Amino acid sequence: MTVPSNVLLQSFRSVLDSPGMSVSHARRGRSIATGFAHPADSAFVASAAVEPQSALVRSAKDVFAGTCGGITVTLVGHPFDTVKVLLQTQSATNPAYKGPLDAASKVVKSEGFKGLYKGVTSPLAGQMFFRATLFFGYARAKEIVGVSPDDPMSYAKAGLLAWMAGSFFESPIDLFKSQWQTQIVQAKQNPNYVPPYKTVGECVRASIKHNGIRGPYQAFGATLIRNLPAGAIYFGVFENTKNYFAAKHEDGKPRDWEIMFAGGLGGFFYWSLFYPVDVIKSAMMTDSINKAERKYSGFLDAGSQLYKQGGVRRLYAGLVPCLLRASPANAGMLFVVDKVKQLLG
Repeated sequence: MTVPSNVLLQSFRSVLDSPGMSVSHARRGRSIATGFAHPADSAFVASAAVEPQSALVRSAKDVFAGTCGGITVTLVGHPFDTVKVLLQTQSATNPAYKGPLDAASKVVKSEGFKGLYKGVTSPLAGQMFFRATLFFGYARAKEIVGVSPDDPMSYAKAGLLAWMAGSFFESPIDLFKSQWQTQIVQAKQNPNYVPPYKTVGECVRASIKHNGIRGPYQAFGATLIRNLPAGAIYFGVFENTKNYFAAKHEDGKPRDWEIMFAGGLGGFFYWSLFYPVDVIKSAMMTDSINKAERKYSGFLDAGSQLYKQGGVRRLYAGLVPCLLRASPANAGMLFVVDKVKQLLG
């Protein structure tokens, strides 16, 4: 049975607004028993019912909205991401695919349309968690920075802080997703290939076994090199474009299509400006989990080897499916996050 989205949102709001979220029952009972409120109790209830409740509710709404955004960006973008990874990680000397359409058509021909969603479960769960933390962090960063339409750079500063925090959650998710997807490439290029990991869990355990607690953060430096400037531009472009449209309306609110346009534009700049860094990051993340077997010793070495394989063009492998994904996926995600927060109030 399908539950209407407005019923789910109303139920969520009811839970957030319930007395249990804001008042200490132990303190309340003590006041009722004595017939009057003790001064300390009044101060406690006032602070618990107003300030902490407000922060708790805001945080819960940010997390819920971010989770919805994570579902959206995964369902819209995963097929494009699958093709992007296939093109980025295939051999430059003996490529399995001629381009994005060839890659997509071969996957669909051999595995059906579901092949484009192969391995989606892990990214879906990961993106729900990552986007929840990202938008929670962005909301807190905006409070710390004190964003204002009069200071366009304030949104970029908040975006940089949010992506810095979010990278600690995104990097392991991206690593294991990349390791899983690259097995598809290897299997297609070599019929005798035996995948080293049957499940994502096996990949996680191998990473920790070989590299300890730092294992899941393979290529973390490359993730930061991409995410910090790209994240600042991402939220800066989105918020300032949205504010530009809002200023044109008497009610001061952007229209739905304008929010989606702003989100798509932010996603386009996020990926297009720093795509070569993402190619290097992908190469490092699809490298062997075992350090002794790795091809790349670090970020610069990976970039140098990739350049030798095919020059600048090699650093833009998979750009087309990436950009085809960037605008609709981010337009959908940021629109959903924005609308969910509006509906929750």
